[in-house]
Amino acid sequence: MREYLVVFGVALGITYLLASIARQLAYRFHAVARVRDRDVHAIPTPYFGGPAMLGGLIAAYLVATRLPFLSRANEAVFGDALAVIIGGAVICIVGVIDDLYELDALSKFAGQVLAAVIVVAMGVKFVYLPLYGNYLGLDQIQAIIFSVVLIVGTANAVNFVDGLDGLAAGMVAIGAVAFFSYSFVLAVENGETRAIAASLLTAALAGACIGILPHNFFPARMFIGDSGSMLIGFVLACSSISLTGQFPATSLTEGIGGTEATFLPALLPLVLPFTILVVPFADLALAVVRRTRAGRSPFSPDKMHIHHRLLEIGHSHRRAVLVMYMIASLVAFGSVVISLFSGWQSIAGFGVLAIITAGVVFWLPRVGRKTA
Repeated sequence: MREYLVVFGVALGITYLLASIARQLAYRFHAVARVRDRDVHAIPTPYFGGPAMLGGLIAAYLVATRLPFLSRANEAVFGDALAVIIGGAVICIVGVIDDLYELDALSKFAGQVLAAVIVVAMGVKFVYLPLYGNYLGLDQIQAIIFSVVLIVGTANAVNFVDGLDGLAAGMVAIGAVAFFSYSFVLAVENGETRAIAASLLTAALAGACIGILPHNFFPARMFIGDSGSMLIGFVLACSSISLTGQFPATSLTEGIGGTEATFLPALLPLVLPFTILVVPFADLALAVVRRTRAGRSPFSPDKMHIHHRLLEIGHSHRRAVLVMYMIASLVAFGSVVISLFSGWQSIAGFGVLAIITAGVVFWLPRVGRKTA
């Protein structure tokens, strides 16, 4: 655990330091977010948070290869981690080009698929799909298709949620911490080595996301841009895929103490990247329905996203982001707890937290208006 804290700290510190340099480079190359009607920022803001986070991830990886315990890990651990770093660099470069020149949707999608194919070709792919009570073995073609779909889907979902200062980085940091907790506890309970690529990647990812937040939280001095949002979504998805390849299926089908949990732990690597992003996915579906019913293109922009609605009902910019953090935490950590721990206590605790979160979303703005 201490070495993972070192990895986390290195990623955090290097990302924080590189962000200042990246911000100056963004100004120099005119990679700046202009103010549009649908945006919530009031002044042009530089991009390039992605390269800073990529630098933090690379630094954390290099340090991990020199730490006493992690450096003795088998080749699969650092092989998977290196593959994710290389694929992440590719998708980050695609994002940088988009931040500079605004790529069309097809070109950006092609770059995402290329990055996903690279990491899959280097061995980070599903070996089987966990099912309720069983698992399904995959052949090479099936493994490639399922892995690429998950990676590209998660990268786009994180890119989609990046609508408020610090929102995407904070939500992915929460998901990374939750997934690190899941993978580490699972290793301990099954007597497996603690040196796992998924734990290494999520510890570094959490550090990189938290390291960028002082620059990216409201009022943001810089945006992570497409380079950052696609990168962190990419790493989160690859971490979950890597875990299924380094644990035998039977180790993922038991809860704490060898008992079957309410939801099988085997499902979590597949669904966690989507569960923590359930709000933006719901927002995306509602946006498509809303725009189609209005006779407009599903891709036409508007100001009716969930974060816009939170601002409309009375939340401040900061509080709207913190509310989204609460929802992400509820879903991510709730999924981990319910999957690993059986019993009514975990379900009851999740229910109480859900009620508190709903109260904060809908009741707090009314109290603020009455006080004002």
